[in-house]
Amino acid sequence: MPDLLGSRTVGPDSMPREFVSRTSLPGNQLAASAARKFVRAALAEWTTEEPWPAESIGDDLVDDAVLLVSELVTNAVIHAGTTVELLCRLESTAPGGREEGGLVVEVSDHHPARVVRDRAELAREGRDGGRGLQLVSALSEEWGITYRRELKTIWCRLAADREPAGTLPPAPEADRALLRGLRATEILAPTAHRLPRRHDSEWINRGSLSFLAEASDLLAGQLDEDMVASLAGQLLVPRLADWCAVWLSGDGPEGSEPRLARVWHASESRIDGLRMVLEKEPPPPASRAGAVPWPWPATAEGADAVGAALACPLVTGGRWHGTLLLGRTGLMRFPDEVIGLIEDFARRVALAVGTARQYTRQAMISRVLQRGLLPAGLGAVPGVDTAVVYEPTRADVVGGDFYDLFPAGGGRWCFALGDVQGNGPEAAAVTGLARPVMRLLAREGYGVTEVLDRLNRALADEAAAATLGDALGPGWDTGPRFLSLLYGEIVPEGAGEGAPGGALCTLASAGHPLPLLLTGDGAVRPAAVPQILLGITDDARYRSESFRLAPGDTLLCVTDGVTERRNGSRQFDDDDGLAAVLAACAGLGAAGVAERIRRAVHEYDVAPPDDDLAVLVLQAQ
Repeated sequence: MPDLLGSRTVGPDSMPREFVSRTSLPGNQLAASAARKFVRAALAEWTTEEPWPAESIGDDLVDDAVLLVSELVTNAVIHAGTTVELLCRLESTAPGGREEGGLVVEVSDHHPARVVRDRAELAREGRDGGRGLQLVSALSEEWGITYRRELKTIWCRLAADREPAGTLPPAPEADRALLRGLRATEILAPTAHRLPRRHDSEWINRGSLSFLAEASDLLAGQLDEDMVASLAGQLLVPRLADWCAVWLSGDGPEGSEPRLARVWHASESRIDGLRMVLEKEPPPPASRAGAVPWPWPATAEGADAVGAALACPLVTGGRWHGTLLLGRTGLMRFPDEVIGLIEDFARRVALAVGTARQYTRQAMISRVLQRGLLPAGLGAVPGVDTAVVYEPTRADVVGGDFYDLFPAGGGRWCFALGDVQGNGPEAAAVTGLARPVMRLLAREGYGVTEVLDRLNRALADEAAAATLGDALGPGWDTGPRFLSLLYGEIVPEGAGEGAPGGALCTLASAGHPLPLLLTGDGAVRPAAVPQILLGITDDARYRSESFRLAPGDTLLCVTDGVTERRNGSRQFDDDDGLAAVLAACAGLGAAGVAERIRRAVHEYDVAPPDDDLAVLVLQAQ
């Protein structure tokens, strides 16, 4: 456990007004567990103080603080991977003079350039984004994000419990000191005797409504079934149970074995033992949603412990998604009103799992389709260094941007960067037409202007056909889809001893952001002229530009996800912003230029990009 470093601020009336504890945690998988222990230790220590801290630190405040700190520290490790700074501050009065005060939590990492990103972006990297900010928004009174030169801090304020379970009754000082010590012990090692108050009729009639509302809000935002299972466990323990487990139906054919996705226990040291017991006999599939008693796993709370266990199938729309199993030590059976509450909660979990699985299927289809619309890899152009950045906005929707680089024979290499209007299946259909037609024409020996002229007629014919009727049925956008395209060919002039180096480049821009040329002396200029989009009219005629790429010259091609990146009312390319960034890339290789442009786009605003991003860099050697 990390060292607890504390400081106390004393008010003018000589009464303690504020308590502060801070620590540093390693940026690894041990940080979250250490953070939970640290928070409990700080709150327990403050509970022993007089006169007010013990009156402010109730069970709800402890549970919410431990949950939020765990999630925020986990997210900081995932996003930044640096040392994490954790601060807890207990206030006797809230800002503005309100009497209730509360607990302020600050979690900081040392990578301020890494903004908080959405789950789609993390999913593209195969990483888990957590749910910390959703929990913060749902549980805290106030919260925010602060960026400093060397720190990014997420802070939140939890209101003090108005009627905390830890309120100390009037008693002699010696007895009050004993009670404070017992309260501190309870916070450090929560036990089952805290839980019965959650099962009384008053809480079922009132608190259960806010519990279900909170659960619905948090579960509705999850798009990963394992995250749903994890969140379900943390919502139930210790609110309604001492431990719980979630099985999810197998991903294979019907009847495949369910997998134990999550096991959670109020005492973390018992999680592994409980998992070993539960893995031996998974619950069978159920066709209806209804809680049933379940045999008590004898080793869940120790050899001599007994209790009640309840299995609740996760069923929605007649489909079984898994089973929620929870247990309570010291009960012979769950009260009927608690069973009704758990069944209601399980229906929400089942809906969230079903939604997450639908999202996963859609994302998988989109990834497969996206891979089919992009080249398997960039070819090695002799004497030309190449690099590409491609970031679709969402993992579950096929992007409208695409790129290509391929040999066309005769020493020619052709490249393209395109952007279809919109996204999804309709945009994919245009990409699926444009890319093979472009390759076929290039390999048949057609030049840049001929390829664009013929591709334009093909797209215009498709657009005209699409307006004849709703062939796909209602709900589909069958209107014309226009294409902006930067297309060109490059002919290397040779590299090595005795060879001139460089390459001859011919290109044209059809309604696309103009490519920029960075020359060896650091000058930047457009390398093409603007022309009409493809697919608008079938009688358009395109012209191309030819120039020589000298060794060290860099050609930058981007989609409008770069140039139109917004920060308030301004765009990234206002006042030639893209040219300025490119000019600062002098001396970098193709990969360095591509990464510098990508990073500049992301850092232009704290909000994540809202359009697909594609960058293609060609640098003559």
